[in-house]
Amino acid sequence: MRRARVLIAGCGDLGMRTAARLACDARILSVHGLRRNPPPIADGAIEWVKGDLADPSTLDALPEDITHLLYTPTPGARDPRAYQRVFVEGLRNLQACPALKSLQRLVFVSSSAVYGDHDGNWIDEETPVDPQGFNGRILLEAESRLLEWGASLGASACVLRLAGLYGPGRTQLLDRLRQGLARAPIAPAHWANRIHIDDAAHACATLLMLDSVAPCYLGCDDTPLPLHELYASLAEHIGAPPVAVGPAPFGVGSKRMCNARLRSTGWSPAYPDARSGYFRVDEPK
Repeated sequence: MRRARVLIAGCGDLGMRTAARLACDARILSVHGLRRNPPPIADGAIEWVKGDLADPSTLDALPEDITHLLYTPTPGARDPRAYQRVFVEGLRNLQACPALKSLQRLVFVSSSAVYGDHDGNWIDEETPVDPQGFNGRILLEAESRLLEWGASLGASACVLRLAGLYGPGRTQLLDRLRQGLARAPIAPAHWANRIHIDDAAHACATLLMLDSVAPCYLGCDDTPLPLHELYASLAEHIGAPPVAVGPAPFGVGSKRMCNARLRSTGWSPAYPDARSGYFRVDEPK
């Protein structure tokens, strides 16, 4: 059996955690991480490739015969142009690379932002999409491009729509709670969905190496929570002020995500509830 050569395009924190999991898989020959500025210190799990997804002239150094692609870039800014450059134009630039003509599996890391608001109801992969913001609209365009690319190669492809990521180094919410800046509605409740970054990396590695994949998976933990309950638990744990009532986050939408399809692959979250998950990664009080 031919061993896989994996390219992680846009290899940031999530990509590096995925690579660490893949390094333990005997089916993997090599894992290559593409980013604009690779770390100066070598990583034993990753062979770094310097390149900019938005600049096709920098992609000539890709290794030959890549068989598996994980596409997980991060925009340089939260604006439509930055999203378009990395998610749509970057994907188009990769598609033109000769090194990627033999792909067997493509996985695109997308977001639950494509679903918009569903009034707190449960959603799954069959729920109609209705993005509220530019990010969801651009991600949908990129999803379609990746699935079409896979079909043109005769390869299997899927998208992984992640809930809100948290984990080590992601302290923005905790900082806002400590500063008394976080707000959450109570009536009606706004439902929040989360996934620990290590569980997200596990999902990426699983979908890359699964025998066959469905076109779409939702990546989330087992426990959607009313936002005010999540914030109250975190605030109490870190000694932050009580959370005031306020509007829901703009453009996110209230929904409860179901992870049954992802669980059917054999994946399960090590952090099934974000309340305990945050507590395990937060620094001591």
